[in-house]
Amino acid sequence: MKPITAKRIFTSLAEANPKPTTELTYKSNFELLIAVMLSAQATDISVNKATRKLFDLADTAETMLALGEKKIKREIKSIGLFNTKTKNIINTCQILIEKHQGLVPKVRSQLEALPGVGRKTANVILNTAFGEPTIAVDTHVFRVANRTGLARGKTPLAVEQGLLDIVPNPFIQNAHHLLILHGRYTCVAREPLCYNCTIRSYCEFNDKN
Repeated sequence: MKPITAKRIFTSLAEANPKPTTELTYKSNFELLIAVMLSAQATDISVNKATRKLFDLADTAETMLALGEKKIKREIKSIGLFNTKTKNIINTCQILIEKHQGLVPKVRSQLEALPGVGRKTANVILNTAFGEPTIAVDTHVFRVANRTGLARGKTPLAVEQGLLDIVPNPFIQNAHHLLILHGRYTCVAREPLCYNCTIRSYCEFNDKN
């Protein structure tokens, strides 16, 4: 895709959604970290439903660790992979307390050293919590980038690197939020709503409806 076309795509997406952000509910960097960890293979709606009560009970690494495995499981049992996620939360809280004074680190290597935190989650935290120009590639971003021709790749990392190369600088900060929301509500997986798409004329998808 030509850079001018990418600019038109992001200009259109930004005009349609001038203040894009995560749909996860959180009040602190710690709550954001836990919510993103829980969101793997789960919807934001289901995560928000679970964390509403969880964060009332524990909203710091110290209070979450004190809450304990049994009670954490009770609050997140409606979310997929809750057993593994509970263990990751416990272990992450221990590391945050022991190595980071209970705070969420802003260094990628330190974030990715936390149990349950991979590159995508680290990118979300760096971008949303700390304002860094990173692009988190989830299933929606991966689909939209490949389908539109913005950045085709067989792996999330390849798509991320392709997007970083082509997204105009003014849009880097909000790029993954714009793409996630577009993929969640318009460029959906089974039948994209091309007839109601603001970037239809710029998209390289061949089977527009």
